[in-house]
Amino acid sequence: MSLKSSKNVETNVYELEIMVDAEQFEAAVEKAYRKQRKKITVQGFRKGKAPRALIEKVYGQGVFYEDAFDELYPEVVSAAIDEAKLEIVASPYDVNVEKIGKEGVEFSLKVVVKPEVKLGKYKGVKAEKKAVKVTAEDVKAELERLREQNSRTVTVEDRAVKKGDIAVIDFEGFQDGKAFEGGKGENYELEIGSNTFIPGFEDQVIGHKADEEFDVIVTFPGDYGSAELAGKEAVFKIKLHEIKKKELPALDDDFAMDVSEFDTLDELKKSIKEDIKKRREENADIDFTNALLEKVAEGIKAEIPEQMVDSQIDSDINDFGYRLSMQGLSLDTYLQYTGMDNAALRDSFKEKALKEVKLNLALDEIVKKEKIEATEEAIEAEYKKLSEMYNMDVEQIKKALPAENITGDIVRATAIDLIKENAVADKPAAAKKTAEKAEKADEEKKPAAKKAPAKKAAAEKKPAAEKKPAAKKAAAAEKKPAEKKAAEKKAPAKKTTKKTEEKK
Repeated sequence: MSLKSSKNVETNVYELEIMVDAEQFEAAVEKAYRKQRKKITVQGFRKGKAPRALIEKVYGQGVFYEDAFDELYPEVVSAAIDEAKLEIVASPYDVNVEKIGKEGVEFSLKVVVKPEVKLGKYKGVKAEKKAVKVTAEDVKAELERLREQNSRTVTVEDRAVKKGDIAVIDFEGFQDGKAFEGGKGENYELEIGSNTFIPGFEDQVIGHKADEEFDVIVTFPGDYGSAELAGKEAVFKIKLHEIKKKELPALDDDFAMDVSEFDTLDELKKSIKEDIKKRREENADIDFTNALLEKVAEGIKAEIPEQMVDSQIDSDINDFGYRLSMQGLSLDTYLQYTGMDNAALRDSFKEKALKEVKLNLALDEIVKKEKIEATEEAIEAEYKKLSEMYNMDVEQIKKALPAENITGDIVRATAIDLIKENAVADKPAAAKKTAEKAEKADEEKKPAAKKAPAKKAAAEKKPAAEKKPAAKKAAAAEKKPAEKKAAEKKAPAKKTTKKTEEKK
């Protein structure tokens, strides 16, 4: 194989002219013949036994040319791209076979290459970082959640249903005297006040006692899922079997010992506070990092090929489909539920994909500029991390994932660390404004220098400005950790357009 020429034909697009010599092409034709001969029948020979020359005479000299070209294509194109020193971002296209025969093959194709990137500011970038605060109310809410988790239900026998109880009921719904589908249940445990049923239903259960039978009359909402019932009145026949209530454990040292490794409630409270603080600090750090990366990504200048964005959309949709499958839902089912088609789905991912492409371009340029490399220690640490994540032996991970496949993630992570180490954590706008007001108030409160009075009458004094209390900082909302963005992968050099002797 030899690369005849490589020329830039438009922005981020190169055209390659490739030549395969007669010897290499002949080897590919022979290989194609050996693969295909078992499928070819020639009169006078058993299937698969006809010699190549006879098959070519019967079916034409070029009978194996297309298969031979398919055999050669990936290897020669990849070699040509390497020889041209191009970093492609999508599969080659516009494949045009100009000459094919005993003398060899000559063909051309186009490739989209990674764009030139001009970095903006990546050191000293400013972004807001939330101040983390944990209140007594936060700890109390977590304790209540633990109490709910460790509650027990007991039967109530001496009173009627009230809000918060669990009513065990049989029910059957009727509309215009006829039972309707989906309106029946037996021994259903309905928590009163949970708003599980149609508005007004639970309120009408309140006040009834066990073993009572009664009617509940409700009107279905206008936007109810069933058109036959939407906006219509219905009667539910109810049989109340049992009333239960939740009993929450007392908040004491015994409770702490039951739900944790601590011996006292105070120790449990302290641990809860530390856990909440740690979680919020992690979330604040994630938000801070994302804000920095967004600014760095937006600061680049580059003409980004559409193919890069399309490739990232493909990757994002694949990830999304995988997450749906983990919930027992297919992508097709999701599209049916949402009323979207594939075009609309892709469009919904476009903005996100563009941001990811910009970020990856920025990080790759920082890696190049700062001469960041993946050390052996970093590679081994990543393998160990993956081993623990997937519960696999490190050597198995290494066989499945060569080192070159993880170095991209490692150097980009190092670039992110560099951005963070050189960043400036700014106070949130609201907190900064409040701090400035408080500082100004303090300045105004300082007494003015005394002047020697010429007369008994003192000069009129300005009253000191009333000090304004600092506004409370909103507690950082709990968030799930951000998903690690998949590193943009180099598109494999493979044929995507069916080749013909004439350019299509």
